[in-house]
Amino acid sequence: MALLERYGVDTVFGIPGAHTLDMYRGIASSNIRHVLARHEQGAGFMADGYARASGRPGVCTLITGPGVTNAATALGQSFADSIPVLMISSTNATHTLGKGWGCLHEITDQQAVTAPLTAFSATALSPDDLPELIGQAFSRFASARPRPVHIAVPTDVLATTTDGEWSTRSGPARPRPAREAILAAAALLARSERPVLYAGGGAVEAAGPLTELAEWLNAAVLSSNAGKGIVPDSHPLAIGGGISRGPAKDYIGRADVVLAIGTELAETDSFVERLQIAGKLIRIDLDPAKINDLYPAEVGIQADAGAAVRELLAALRDSGANQTREQARDDVKAVLAACDAGLSDTERQHKRVLQSVRAALPARAVVMGDISQLVYTGSYAFPVEQPRSWFYPAGYCTLGCALPNAIGAALAMPDRPVAVLAGDGGFMFTVQELATAVQEGLSIPVVIWNNGGLRQIRDDMDAMGIPRTGVDLHNPDFVALAEAFGARGRRPASADELESALAESLDAGVPTLI
Repeated sequence: MALLERYGVDTVFGIPGAHTLDMYRGIASSNIRHVLARHEQGAGFMADGYARASGRPGVCTLITGPGVTNAATALGQSFADSIPVLMISSTNATHTLGKGWGCLHEITDQQAVTAPLTAFSATALSPDDLPELIGQAFSRFASARPRPVHIAVPTDVLATTTDGEWSTRSGPARPRPAREAILAAAALLARSERPVLYAGGGAVEAAGPLTELAEWLNAAVLSSNAGKGIVPDSHPLAIGGGISRGPAKDYIGRADVVLAIGTELAETDSFVERLQIAGKLIRIDLDPAKINDLYPAEVGIQADAGAAVRELLAALRDSGANQTREQARDDVKAVLAACDAGLSDTERQHKRVLQSVRAALPARAVVMGDISQLVYTGSYAFPVEQPRSWFYPAGYCTLGCALPNAIGAALAMPDRPVAVLAGDGGFMFTVQELATAVQEGLSIPVVIWNNGGLRQIRDDMDAMGIPRTGVDLHNPDFVALAEAFGARGRRPASADELESALAESLDAGVPTLI
């Protein structure tokens, strides 16, 4: 725990257990804040939300066996969305590992459980292994695609004393772009007549340079869910997170050059298996495996997004090319108008609610979205003005993530209001974490879109001619439930009442369920 402090860790999320008592001895003697979750999945999602909102690694501390398997879903979400989460768990005593003796919390190969969900999963078989493993974790977070890491420590190793102090290890810098690739990309963009930029979560630290590049090129900008707000949605070149809408897909299909920055162009943003990109594709990504996958690049640049965009902009300016396109801003207006015209009646209802939420929340607010039709619409229809403001983890797409994600975000970023948008079905997956939010005194508004069922699956069943099965829910009285937890409950009857309930919730000292 002292070593984690030296790496800048100030908060861990977890639930103590018989196998982590010595770990908690370390937490108790440190300056690290421990946040008590009510389920290990919640602890994993809180660490994920802490990292999403802040960009700093989130840490959870869990017991052997069921603690690890309960949090594995949250690890999967962090892996899918490239979120830097460090899970530190116990495991059984070293002399029992792999024996199958039926020890408490035993998994015969716990490392194998988390290996597919992490950048790496390792077991510290001696105290001296920990500085190396933790150093590797923070090095990966800082310099590579920042996927989660799991480090397990056997109970007998946790109980071992060690002499001296462990020190941090410096990691490598992120790769710089190759000059030849920058010049090749600049040449393509300088000659293009209809360029489009597509920004993903890997570009969140490049917001300023990317906006400058879009303006220099006079190019429209689309974003993934994780990239929303990199270019403000109010910018005249921003189509925003509308890639799931048909007119936006058509527009990127007509581009002669597409510059994709920090995105894997996932189907869970566009809702099609493969975007029809007819133009030449330039890809900037930390992960070399992304350069030539389903979308092979005409020019591939493995690099930090910020460095690459800045060098690309400089190369374009040095080239002397003069960008005189004026059509892009009119194109953006047309695409947005067509997207609006194509909304269904239900989506128009969503949009009215989202407008009330937007009006009530400060521009700097963080919104954590659960897996819900209201949030699907929000990816297009909820405007944000800065990165790390809108989160909807569509990749792993696990219900119940939003409330614990918001708890982590609120503790990571106490100067930014944090709100939740969830459906009634997803909210019930992690409802118990209301107790954590109450205990921590967090003024989080939780907006539940209550349609009495798993509406998306119900709609899918209807569309496929499948009799509705398992999609209609018996729900609690959500207002009474919130009050039973010590939170506030509100049931607004109009848009004005919704805005008032949201505004009042931002300094209530406890969460407000709306």
